[in-house]
Amino acid sequence: MPTEADRRQWARYLVEERAEGAVYSRLAGRREGEEREILLGLADAERRHEQHWLTLLGGEEPARLPKAGLRSRMLGWMAGRFGSIFVLALAQSAEARSPYDAEVHATAAMRADEKVHHEVVRGLAARGRRRLSGSFRAAVFGANDGLVSNLALVLGIGATGVGSGLVLFSGIAGLLAGALSMGAGEFVSVRSQRELLASTEESGDADAAAGDLDIDENELALVYRARGMSEQESLARATRVVAAAQAGIRRDVTGPIGVHGDHDIVGRDWTAALSSFLLFASGAIVPVLPWLFGMSGTGAIILALVLVGVALLGTGAMVGILSGGPPLKRALRQLAIGFGAAAVTYALGLVFGVGAV
Repeated sequence: MPTEADRRQWARYLVEERAEGAVYSRLAGRREGEEREILLGLADAERRHEQHWLTLLGGEEPARLPKAGLRSRMLGWMAGRFGSIFVLALAQSAEARSPYDAEVHATAAMRADEKVHHEVVRGLAARGRRRLSGSFRAAVFGANDGLVSNLALVLGIGATGVGSGLVLFSGIAGLLAGALSMGAGEFVSVRSQRELLASTEESGDADAAAGDLDIDENELALVYRARGMSEQESLARATRVVAAAQAGIRRDVTGPIGVHGDHDIVGRDWTAALSSFLLFASGAIVPVLPWLFGMSGTGAIILALVLVGVALLGTGAMVGILSGGPPLKRALRQLAIGFGAAAVTYALGLVFGVGAV
């Protein structure tokens, strides 16, 4: 006979499965196509697990059920409002810690299901990470660069003992110089990459002249081999192109080879430049805020450290969530790197002092 402790545990499992199913259902409501079907499949699986615990409880839901855990409630709230990659990343972490491995009342099929669910959610999260990777990398890099570099600058200048006006001027100058440098660098980088892609795109000249070729004695197949196709595939494509051209069909139905879609992946130069400028500036303004509002001395330095510390912890935690790693560890790593750089320049400022300035 089950004990009262068993029944309480089964009730907890019941509400957790119900909460997880609700998360996947809400996420499915914000998706379309294949991803929607996958999420609905996960929700159905959670309902099967829910039914298992309900059966053990006698087939009827207890009069009083415990609340779902904080993580499950938070995921449900986020899934209903955002439906973002952050929810899937958090769900991946939750699925990785299955409580059924040591639960004797869970079936072997349920334990296997949980492992499969983890891989399914990992795959869905990976899709989102791939879509987000370029812009997220730029956002984290730009904002953190602004936070760390300008914190180090204002602390180094402030440690020399100069007036608050000079510290503020140095911080604003550092913000503008860094943001302009980031924007210019991103513009040159993206523009150069687009020009490089343009120079490597295939020409349609060979295909346009295909109607006049003799398939047995021409180098059209070499064109496709130079573009990366195998010898057999190149010859087959050349044969189709020549036959289509001789029949009066000018368009190659096999589709393009090469890098035609890569311009969209690289992005636009002015957009990239403006984004980098704004992202760096958004981070670089944080350590300047105390002096901007009239503070000076030790109080301004402490407040700058607190503000930047919170920002570094936040960006580090987001990196941890999206990468599927522990958010606290990533947050502390980000904090240590930023404060380490600031400590070096602050120490140099103390060594040189206002007299050297």
